[in-house]
Amino acid sequence: MTKHPPIKRHKALHGLSKEHHQGLMLCFKIRHGIKLGVKGERIKKYCDWFLEAHLVPHFTEEEQFVFPVLGNDDPLVQRALEEHQHLEALFQQTQVDYDYLRKIEKDLEAHIRFEERVLFNKLQDVATAEAIQMIASSTGHEPACGIWDDEFWKSPL
Repeated sequence: MTKHPPIKRHKALHGLSKEHHQGLMLCFKIRHGIKLGVKGERIKKYCDWFLEAHLVPHFTEEEQFVFPVLGNDDPLVQRALEEHQHLEALFQQTQVDYDYLRKIEKDLEAHIRFEERVLFNKLQDVATAEAIQMIASSTGHEPACGIWDDEFWKSPL
């Protein structure tokens, strides 16, 4: 794995970056659950919950408040929108085998890395102070989503 230097993230984007971190934690939990031999049904149940509790609200925030700053015709925004659609459709499939779960993990991680390393960097370069303030006041709020009791990533039982 290539080591990347830390990205200087504008404070207005910290909340969204924290949400991205939660997405990367989902990827870790999928990988670790598979490594432990956890039944795919348990992992998929968590993925379904995570989609509704975290990803859908996160995607909505980005699409309403972040992407318009660059414009919906921007190629990076177009890519992000396509990836949002792809990920939602992928999560909504009913498969539970490890290959399917690995696909979720790999595609979600690649999407998050793209947004953090490419799209957000461009956003920081071109956004006006007013746009940044609007993003800060409209995004990155922790959704009230409860706690997941089945910590399959800690134990296969």
